[in-house]
Amino acid sequence: MDILDRIVIDKRKEVTLRKSLIPISQLERSVLFGLETISLANNLRASSTGIIAEHKRRSPSKAVINQSFNVFDVAEGYENAGVCGMSVLTDTKYFGGSLDDLLTARASCNLPLLRKEFIIDEYQILEAKAYGADVILLIAAILTREEIKQFSEFAKSLHLDVLLEVHNEEELHKSIMPSLDMLGVNNRNLKTFEVNLETSKTLSQLIPNEFVKVSESGISNIEAIKTLQPYGFKGFLIGENFMKTDNAGESAKHFINDLL
Repeated sequence: MDILDRIVIDKRKEVTLRKSLIPISQLERSVLFGLETISLANNLRASSTGIIAEHKRRSPSKAVINQSFNVFDVAEGYENAGVCGMSVLTDTKYFGGSLDDLLTARASCNLPLLRKEFIIDEYQILEAKAYGADVILLIAAILTREEIKQFSEFAKSLHLDVLLEVHNEEELHKSIMPSLDMLGVNNRNLKTFEVNLETSKTLSQLIPNEFVKVSESGISNIEAIKTLQPYGFKGFLIGENFMKTDNAGESAKHFINDLL
């Protein structure tokens, strides 16, 4: 059993518990539930840099990245740096995040916020909306085509953008549908954790142009972005690179200035 399988098993238990504690009606009454969303896809289309900066405390592959940052400061710093959007990891067991991190980020910036989570149930999409997210992530590796369709259409009904993540050609072919806004290529092999930018280059040619192309994982320098831009990528998800420094916002600012 690989790490993704273990995460999904734990996630099913977690969602079952959360559903028993907080009914859907309570999520729908949240102050943020009626908030107008900001489109990450539109921001990326209009940007020459396309940086989506991540708040990430730790990961199964890297253990602790940074436990000392305050989400409020990170979100504010990223916004000042001029990023296109912010990704907030809300998984607790494996990544040390929480829905409260999303809430804090929403209170501290006007960036489009991506709930970075292992979504296996519509309930999590309602949570995303109730806690201030503008975008959800769907991971093709853990979902059937029917689930991708169901979840993406449900997200669109709540005016949320949808970023679908793939790792290979098979996942891409089962996933392409009109209810997606962005297609993300994860350069990390989830079984070995090895990172290879060639994955993005290869899959880019198979992604129809109506979707915003996003490259994820292993983007730690300007050269990587310059290499991928000619392949049609408009979005670049960067987490570790900024989070492992003393000041994530400043680090993002210098990175973007150098990119320009």
